[in-house]
Amino acid sequence: MVENHQTAHFRPPVRYLVRFPEPRTHYLSVEAFLPSGGQSEVEIFMPVWTPGSYLVREYARHVEAVSATDAAGNPLSFVKSRKNRWKVRTGGAEEIRFAYQVYCREMSVRTNWVEESYALLNGAATFVTLTECLAQPHEVKIELPAQWQTAMTGLTQTGPKSWLAEDYDTLVDSPILCGNPAVYRFEVGGIPHFLANEGERGVWDGPRSAADTEKVALRHREMWGSLPYKKYVFLNLLTEAWGGLEHRNSACLMASRWATRTRKGYLKWLHLVSHEFFHVWNIKRLRPLELGPFDYENENYTRSLWIAEGFTDYYGPLIVHRAELSTTEEYLDSLSETIHTLQSTPGRLVQSAEQASWDAWIKLYRPDENSVNTTISYYTKGAVVAWLLDARIRRATENAKSLDDAMRLAFENYSGERGFSTEQFKALAADVAGLTADEFFRRTVETTEELDYTEALEWFGLRFKAQEVPKHGGAMGCETRIDHGRLIVKRVLRGTSAWHAGLSADDEIIAIDDFRVHADHISQRLEDYHPGDNVSVLISRRDVLIRLDLTLGEEPKRWHLEILPDATDAQKQNLARWFGL
Repeated sequence: MVENHQTAHFRPPVRYLVRFPEPRTHYLSVEAFLPSGGQSEVEIFMPVWTPGSYLVREYARHVEAVSATDAAGNPLSFVKSRKNRWKVRTGGAEEIRFAYQVYCREMSVRTNWVEESYALLNGAATFVTLTECLAQPHEVKIELPAQWQTAMTGLTQTGPKSWLAEDYDTLVDSPILCGNPAVYRFEVGGIPHFLANEGERGVWDGPRSAADTEKVALRHREMWGSLPYKKYVFLNLLTEAWGGLEHRNSACLMASRWATRTRKGYLKWLHLVSHEFFHVWNIKRLRPLELGPFDYENENYTRSLWIAEGFTDYYGPLIVHRAELSTTEEYLDSLSETIHTLQSTPGRLVQSAEQASWDAWIKLYRPDENSVNTTISYYTKGAVVAWLLDARIRRATENAKSLDDAMRLAFENYSGERGFSTEQFKALAADVAGLTADEFFRRTVETTEELDYTEALEWFGLRFKAQEVPKHGGAMGCETRIDHGRLIVKRVLRGTSAWHAGLSADDEIIAIDDFRVHADHISQRLEDYHPGDNVSVLISRRDVLIRLDLTLGEEPKRWHLEILPDATDAQKQNLARWFGL
């Protein structure tokens, strides 16, 4: 268990030399020079997870070709003591050289990728260390292949090919991009910011993305009042993958290089940029008290991820809109999609937001065909709760205060080494509103009760668009996929017609009422029926033909926000204040 970042005796820095002998093979080599502190035996460890991504990922599974020597190159005996630990007999050496190779071919923002054109290194997946040295500086030297010109990272550069982390936490928190990215520099509040785009290939609009990232950063600074770092780096990998991971003075992003070609794709990317940048304050400095110091070898449980991630998900698109990079309709579309996702997930009635946070380690990042029925995303529900809380604070204070004020006050009271408990954050938000918030938080995050949107809708002059009742069309209540021309059930939603009829994931739908259903025509076929119609569904389950009787239901409600056509002047003003206009 790695929790104590203090050391009783001074030790020199941990040093690393990173090389890429043959990038096309997806390997990198690491030499770690570890001070033994005079001990006859030391135990080296590698993290099993990355902060910000709540899943044990077993990074040591990619480590091979391990060796240990003293400064003179004499072999030292060692043994694998745990899945991610090695015990080394030092033979009295003051410093040991621990060398290994890492296989790097997992395309995500939290893992490593190495190929001929570039490399992405994440600290937890790359660097071993000693528990006694966690608080010591860690130096990294990188030998780049001849075809690569640049290494970009949030670490402090100490030389042409060397960087310094003040401690191991900083090293883990600072991904490194090596290659030939297009780098754009801009300043916000006199502080340098860099957008490093890997993979533009004449498709991605680099100058536009840099200019708009600057606008987003400016609006974040306006909200929070200051920037708590000396430089910031956006590592933007255009790899056709998707994701983002926050760090104290950098963010790692993945997107499609074609995203700047469409309005929808570009807005999605800007929302990602804004989300990860908001984390500079919310979670990287204003954090749940359970998330620091990190235990890199075990799960770090907290019930507050609906604040750390959910509130960040709320502010991501909102600040893009405040930066005048999206229209009111586009912003409301984004919020509507979040609400619809929540309200169309049966798991919202099974798992609370606090439970979702606690169980992140075993549920969110390990979804299966039944997850939609048993779980809820703390991102999604947290974002909706943030909106409802924002409306409540604004209404209670007649727009004198907002959730912005609560976030700033929380940052002032609990950022840094302090951290906050879930109860402290709830009490602070209630104090800003001048209300008792026990019942609000009980209903919204502690239980699985349905959310009440009435207050927020009335305050901002909004409504959910009326649902058009189709003259035809019935719903089965399952999601399907096409697999080599076969119509396969992907998942069945709890409480629907398919659920009650006994339809299961991986069933092949062959016919309805003895008429063949072609894989790409299921929607058209169901349009010929009405809700309440009884149908016979012929399926193949592990090559056995089965008939199921099913009563078609109605299409699920769409939760889409729109501005009231007769909104009052006060409601219009409330909306404008919310948008920062």
